[in-house]
Amino acid sequence: MSVDDVIYVICLLACIGAGNYVKKIRDETQRKTLCSVLGILVVVVVSGFHSLHCAISVALGTACVLLVHPSQCHLVTFGVMFGYLVFFRLVYLFGLPAVPGHTNMIQMLLTLKVSGIAFERTAAWKRLRARDEQAKNTERDVNSEPSIEITDYDVELQELSATEILLYSFNYVGVLTGPYYRYRTYRDYFELPFKDHAPSVQATIEQLKWAVFYCSLYLLANYIWPLDYALSDEFYNDRSVLYRLLYVWPTFFIFRARIYTGLTLSECVCTMAGFGAYPDESDATNGEGPRKRYLHLKRDADKHSYNFTTIVNTRVWEVERCWTFREGMKHWNVCVQYWLAVNIYKLFPVRKYRTLATFLCSAYWHGFRPGHYFCIMGAPIYVPLEDMWHKLVRKDATGMRRNIIDVLFWICKWWAFSYLGTAFLLSSFDSIWRFYSSVYHIGYISWAVLVALGLYLTKLKKSAERRAKRATDSAADVSEVKQKAQ
Repeated sequence: MSVDDVIYVICLLACIGAGNYVKKIRDETQRKTLCSVLGILVVVVVSGFHSLHCAISVALGTACVLLVHPSQCHLVTFGVMFGYLVFFRLVYLFGLPAVPGHTNMIQMLLTLKVSGIAFERTAAWKRLRARDEQAKNTERDVNSEPSIEITDYDVELQELSATEILLYSFNYVGVLTGPYYRYRTYRDYFELPFKDHAPSVQATIEQLKWAVFYCSLYLLANYIWPLDYALSDEFYNDRSVLYRLLYVWPTFFIFRARIYTGLTLSECVCTMAGFGAYPDESDATNGEGPRKRYLHLKRDADKHSYNFTTIVNTRVWEVERCWTFREGMKHWNVCVQYWLAVNIYKLFPVRKYRTLATFLCSAYWHGFRPGHYFCIMGAPIYVPLEDMWHKLVRKDATGMRRNIIDVLFWICKWWAFSYLGTAFLLSSFDSIWRFYSSVYHIGYISWAVLVALGLYLTKLKKSAERRAKRATDSAADVSEVKQKAQ
């Protein structure tokens, strides 16, 4: 591990330790301030003077949220925050020092938080306006539709202050590695008593055990199969094509173990502070929080059981055990996926390009290196292929045949993840092209063959279904004729 990685892990562990103390502070203002002071301190320790980027971008985004009319503030804030990523990542072109990787992660999360609160503010403003218009129509039409439900949260979003956005942005919970959470989750933490009754210590200890397990796997696997070896001349000159092809499996396994370790530790920061805890009755989901009414549950908060689903960013065992690539994506980086689904996919004006726009936004958010686009934009290629073969061979299969097909799909899932994930890790175009050329681009070529074969078999299947339908209809017509003749 590098010095930066050591500092990063120490900061994460310090944030976990601070949770128990922060939770005990009764004064809301004092607790809010302390949480953000800790967050700013962590950012400065990890980033040094590069933390100025974080301050400048948040200041610009806050100005957009508060000064631009609510009908447009989401678009302007989105443009400013995502636009600043360009300058932030290409700052070396202006003669300034390049930004370290950990600062990049902090900036990525700030981008989601500030632009996310702008999207929420616009959505709330639209609901308020629709309610007012409906109220006017109700005066003229007694049989009007039921009134639109407005919450206190919708009103609060219109009354946001710069201080609140600043405190939310730099809250130490999630400032390093996430997870992304809504402003509502942040607000609930300070205003509701759920944190005092959630099993914080037990949940944290359980997660820490898993973090140690993932970290051990990472260190062991990285010692045996280091990524740097895939960049060496020996790897290409002395190793066979099969060896290079199989090397993508341990490479992506190492990547997963590293990510799992970081994300699990970041969840520990949340659980130790009781952040993101909601009663089971609230039906909380990853990133979004409660989907049912929950404020009334604070009256008898000590009588409920709690979970931390809101801040779970990756469902590790679901990722590992699910059969298909599509399912695996649903369980990976779930809180960020929630942000992308709500703010990009659902709001993109051209319906047929929503998936493409969402993946492009995700790739752009991750970075500008070619590996990000080789990896993330490979998903829209593989998923339709997988769906096609699911309909052809898996959908109607049962028994042992279904079990065998599931295993084959599982192997293909990890092969696709590993093949594309290697590009993400190699990063530069030259390294990616060298590796893919050394294995004769077998991944893309095999997928192209499977697409062509799948389309051909789908065509045959549809033709057979049409013939069967015509035969059934003909038989029905003959039977009807015979009945009339009798």
